[in-house]
Amino acid sequence: MTITASRKTGRAALFAAAAFAVLAAVAPAPADAQIFRYGSANDILGLDPHANNHGVTNAMKSNMYDPLVRRNFDGSLQPGLAESWTQTNPTTWRFNLRRNVRFHGGQPFTADDVIASFERVRQQTSDMSYTVVSIERVEKVDENTVNIITKGPNPVLLQDLTLFFIMSKPWLDANNAMVVSRSGQPGAATNFANLNVNGTGPFRFVERVADERTVMEINPNAWDPATATGITRAIWRPVANPATRVAAVRSRELDLMYPVPLQDVNALRQLSDLRVVQGPTARTVYFAFDTVRDNLLDQPNVKNPLKDARVRRAIYQAINSQALMRVTMRGFGQASGLIIAPQVQGWDQESNQRLPYDQAASRKLLAEAGYPNGVTVPFHCPNNRYINDEDLCTAVVSMLAQVGITARLNAMPFSQFIPAGGQGQFQFYLLGWTPGNFDISNPLRELLTMTDGAGTFNWGKYQNPQVEALRNQIATETDMTKRAALSKQVWSIIRQDVPIVPLHQEPQVFAMLNDRIAEFKMRVQEDVELRHVRLRR
Repeated sequence: MTITASRKTGRAALFAAAAFAVLAAVAPAPADAQIFRYGSANDILGLDPHANNHGVTNAMKSNMYDPLVRRNFDGSLQPGLAESWTQTNPTTWRFNLRRNVRFHGGQPFTADDVIASFERVRQQTSDMSYTVVSIERVEKVDENTVNIITKGPNPVLLQDLTLFFIMSKPWLDANNAMVVSRSGQPGAATNFANLNVNGTGPFRFVERVADERTVMEINPNAWDPATATGITRAIWRPVANPATRVAAVRSRELDLMYPVPLQDVNALRQLSDLRVVQGPTARTVYFAFDTVRDNLLDQPNVKNPLKDARVRRAIYQAINSQALMRVTMRGFGQASGLIIAPQVQGWDQESNQRLPYDQAASRKLLAEAGYPNGVTVPFHCPNNRYINDEDLCTAVVSMLAQVGITARLNAMPFSQFIPAGGQGQFQFYLLGWTPGNFDISNPLRELLTMTDGAGTFNWGKYQNPQVEALRNQIATETDMTKRAALSKQVWSIIRQDVPIVPLHQEPQVFAMLNDRIAEFKMRVQEDVELRHVRLRR
């Protein structure tokens, strides 16, 4: 059986019977305890560690690149390329770098690499610039020591640095690769650092064919080699169609796959040769709106109704989140009233209460906003990124229609969705977010504010001066009690302005071959990092 990435993920149920029917005719792949084959619904966005902020892509980077501080599978922090650190004053941190570390190309790891990586990741074209936004400068003390000076006190600097990946300065210079280009930007697809890898991580890059496979091999000379995993070669495959993913793991073409289609979880649990592993995530799936443009993009002569908070609230209250959780999500996940999950610092139980589902209130709000006969808006959704993403959007289209809101749905593969959203082509859209530092400061900067280079994923350009001010206060407040109070103020404003409609926190569900995988540690930050997998010998 050949794995192909079908784009019609919303039709998984139609394909499931056919996919399962052919399994009996498929010869099992030879068991090889050294090669690990795994896959998920969407491909990585590239290999440049500073280009794209995307969960699957970030997990792939972690296999080949290292940060100064890394996050373990349980969310705890541990030394990475920095062996230790001390805070010498409220704005200065000294990092003692790990000695005798070499990049895959043989270059020694030094303080110069940290400085070059800082200068590179802070570029405006980098989706990962948020990881160092609080840093004023990085100073070289000696070859194995750097000082990181922040613009003000940063209570979550170490958490920020877990996705700040270090590159080789000599390699960047030799290959003219200092400029970052992320997906959708000119030259991104052919950028040298997007096609080649030279990290310090436990796996080395072998090959990448976009939308087909990414291949790695173990780096036996790594400072923290992954030899205990039993993996000598790893082959990653994007498999968009849910039924095809199920067929691939059942036919042994994949050793592990995720996410498991929710409708198949119970059936797969009954199979003795498979193991299903499930847990919560910190990813919140939500809708967001264009809050600034005067007119609709697809109807330039029609006023943009989404500029009016009453219309946005009408959409919120027309969505029956409990029905979505019960039917579309089949009881998996957790309905949410906030853009962050309980695992994220800044979450508040009182603020997590959703606005009530109330169709009559929605109709009244539309009338008050000047739309007694309803509105028509474009609606964009990915169809292979989040669990049942297109199905969620389709269900919401029906719910909105009941109150007079016509949402014209356009669902597309995530590889097309991300650049289109970044280029401002959406006015009402679905997205999901896991804060990289597991702190409120991340979504505040990336999703809900615009000043000082913020708002990379604030595609609707929402801006409120009070929220901007609170973001700056939260960023430097070291008193956690005061910080929590500031967070509550943010959530109160967002509840009134409704720039987003939170839906739920996603589950994460993996299926794997029992006789191939001895141990699998599910990460709090989701997706698969190879050092947390151990094959049977």
